[in-house]
Amino acid sequence: MIEIRNLTKVFNPGTINEVTAISGLSCTVADRQFVTIIGSNGAGKSTLLNLISGRFPLDEGEIIFGGVNVTRWPEHRRAAHVGRVFQNPRSGTCASMTIEENFALANSRGLKPGLRWGVSQRERELFRDKLALLGLGLENRLKDKVGLLSGGQRQSLTLLMATLRPPQLLLLDEHTAALDPRTAEQVLALTRQIVEEMHLSTLMVTHNMKHAIELGDRLIMMHQGRIVLDVEGERKRSLTIQDLMNEFAALRVGEMADDKMLLVC
Repeated sequence: MIEIRNLTKVFNPGTINEVTAISGLSCTVADRQFVTIIGSNGAGKSTLLNLISGRFPLDEGEIIFGGVNVTRWPEHRRAAHVGRVFQNPRSGTCASMTIEENFALANSRGLKPGLRWGVSQRERELFRDKLALLGLGLENRLKDKVGLLSGGQRQSLTLLMATLRPPQLLLLDEHTAALDPRTAEQVLALTRQIVEEMHLSTLMVTHNMKHAIELGDRLIMMHQGRIVLDVEGERKRSLTIQDLMNEFAALRVGEMADDKMLLVC
């Protein structure tokens, strides 16, 4: 589904603040594959998603979607093929617009511009059906401003919006990190349900080793802009948190007791 070839991204090149965020990274993600990505802070996880989505330009390398080279495509053109949920619940929705208006924008992704009703009755029924899956009663609040909702409610909305029109690739960038534990588990359960039912190819960045092991069928560990561990199938299913801790210890990424990844085991 997606092929990444020799990606390199350097920030502030030629200055004292030069940082190589991604260094010669290559990998292939199969159709319908759910990949979790872990790594310490600064490993390049979010930068990788930004390069795939087109938010950041590449310095070197190529990105292929379904046999089509999209390396030079701008972000807005790739948006027709990529759904994304960010860490900040506010990033995926417009607070000043109603729930149905936010959904209508998401439902127009990839369509040619033209004159039509902002929200049709048929769309309202679709939005109600989707919102009813959350069990939060939001299907009866279509006219409410999104800014009135809690962080968990907004993140759930963003996830539904990102998959309203099934994307070729779903990018989840620590999408539960800003939520309380109970709400995070609810959003993760919704994530699993949507990915499995829609058979989506998915990349999910997380700091939570437990979630990285339990979700998906492949796990990638990044360090200093490179992939240092890539496991799937039976090997992934047999992984333990201690195994991942040992891998990080071997990389000498600092005192493990202070690493953010150990806060949620």
